[in-house]
Amino acid sequence: MNNHKNGLIGYACAYTPLVLLMAAGFQPYRVLPLAESPEKAGLHLHDNLCPHVKRILDRAMAKELPEIAGMVFMNSCDAMRRLSDAWKVVRGSDNSYLIDLPVITDEPSIKFFAIELRRLAAKLEILSGKAITDELILKSVYEYNGLANALNKLAAKVHAGMSKGGQAALQAAFNEAATRPVSEAVKYIEDLLSDMKAEETSVKSPAIFLFGNILPDKDAFELFEDCGARIVDDDLCTGSRLFQIIDITDGDDLYTSLSRSILNRRSCARTFDNTYPGKAALNIVQRARACNADGVICHTAKFCDPYLARLPFIIETLKKEGIPMLMLEGDCTTRSIGQHRTRIEAFIEMLG
Repeated sequence: MNNHKNGLIGYACAYTPLVLLMAAGFQPYRVLPLAESPEKAGLHLHDNLCPHVKRILDRAMAKELPEIAGMVFMNSCDAMRRLSDAWKVVRGSDNSYLIDLPVITDEPSIKFFAIELRRLAAKLEILSGKAITDELILKSVYEYNGLANALNKLAAKVHAGMSKGGQAALQAAFNEAATRPVSEAVKYIEDLLSDMKAEETSVKSPAIFLFGNILPDKDAFELFEDCGARIVDDDLCTGSRLFQIIDITDGDDLYTSLSRSILNRRSCARTFDNTYPGKAALNIVQRARACNADGVICHTAKFCDPYLARLPFIIETLKKEGIPMLMLEGDCTTRSIGQHRTRIEAFIEMLG
């Protein structure tokens, strides 16, 4: 039996196989770098390390997290692996699991990740005292996809200008979906959808495609809009990239199918196509064109090695395509995004 009071399992990466956590009877809980905890992560992590993982560790050290049964870490980058190591020091009594995540999506990688998913499932079965059957996984996939569909509908209406709250309200919905039980999150989103007007508002401010990694603070999106930006689509780890439809392929065993769907989802900078390393830049161009964006804003956490490696080619490609781009970096605090106000205003004025 699961004896943990809240039945929460923490996670910190969009590649986390949430349906396995759900199938084991736990509620996935994304540990977002939102709380203004005292900055103590430097006691265990290098100062020039991703502020996303440092803010998560700050929350753990400040005991600002709800009671969790365990924590699942994806070995998605060196910083996340360092967080997994530090977590064992700071919260040694937690059940923590580090799952290796391939950087490419070929068949050997899919088979390897399927083995990793089975390994996680076995650990979760021990923790919960509950067998994870194929039926429970399929039920969780159905519930998860229902949440993803609801968020897709909400995003479409927000980007069409049918929500007074704009992208800030959408980000609040993403945060709720990442931290609430699925049924509660779906109800929350359905209530938002029912309050929206049927007619589209006429908006003439510049359309922006926003991409990057971590940006969960809705105040950041309010700042973008205060500066005159109209976000018409996003590609963020804490935004639309987190909840993507899981397709179960006929003919595959269930774990292989789950592995294939997760690895082939819309990727971040740390995952790439080894047959075309520059595909990330092409994807951004295509997304920007598809939403008729006037310009592109990239917002990344400082010291993010995967994005630092990809950005030069992305910037060069956007320049060749004639798509204006603004590059911003932050440290997962409200003050850091506020420091960019003048640059954002100047960029929007240029587009106007």
